[in-house]
Amino acid sequence: MNYQWYPGHMTKAKRMMQENIKLIDLIIEVTDARIPLSSRNPDIDELGKNKARLILLNKADLADDHKTEQWMEYFREKGYYAVKINAKNGTGIKSILPVIMESCKEKIERDRRRGILNRPVRAMVVGIPNVGKSTFINAFAGKACTKTGNKPGVTKGKQWIRINKNVELLDTPGILWPKFEDQEVGAKLAMVGSIKDEILNLEELSLELLAYLHREYEGILQERYQITESEDRLNMLEQIAENRKCIQKGMELDYVKAANILLEEFRNGKIGRITLETVK
Repeated sequence: MNYQWYPGHMTKAKRMMQENIKLIDLIIEVTDARIPLSSRNPDIDELGKNKARLILLNKADLADDHKTEQWMEYFREKGYYAVKINAKNGTGIKSILPVIMESCKEKIERDRRRGILNRPVRAMVVGIPNVGKSTFINAFAGKACTKTGNKPGVTKGKQWIRINKNVELLDTPGILWPKFEDQEVGAKLAMVGSIKDEILNLEELSLELLAYLHREYEGILQERYQITESEDRLNMLEQIAENRKCIQKGMELDYVKAANILLEEFRNGKIGRITLETVK
């Protein structure tokens, strides 16, 4: 299956980010902790040269915690700040503000030397679709969320949000990149729900997920679905269809329904805490 999805508004979003980068002190990139590398847009590295960087590993509650710690260390070694969060329930949100101030301490000190004492840190929040960017912003801003429109960069599709007197966020639309060089990246994005299901072959995608889970988390499928695990992916999907009573008219097994169950239960954490990428 060839994974491509790049609606026209994403081109516009990228252009908008390029135009506003000069206003920014820090780039906060929200990623999915289950695919910390594949959920990063490589364009952001080029865009964010010479800017402070903070990587948020969101949905950490769904990810393998041991692997999340390894990924945080990986990003820190590359010179980024990294924090794991669950934006939905607020876990880790309180630890972000001190990290923002730490990441921009040189900028704050530079301002102080120039006699500029009250200019807030301006952070651009970026992330691909469905990583929980809006959920993070709402959790971080809390009830103090307000648009601050008295500066460049306030047009439809983006907004400035004042967190407190020290920090303002520039929200941006989620953007993917025009062509995945590595189709494995596309598959992982599809598995976590960052590519619309309507344009995917969910049966094929579920077979890829089954193969990965059997290889990296052996026994987890047997525990969840009472199946016999093997290298035969189709047989495993067949067993899931049988055990979950996925039957079509004519008493045929409904593989698409079984694939939907598998993907939905993976995405909402019912199968277990799973990360699809390992630090190499």
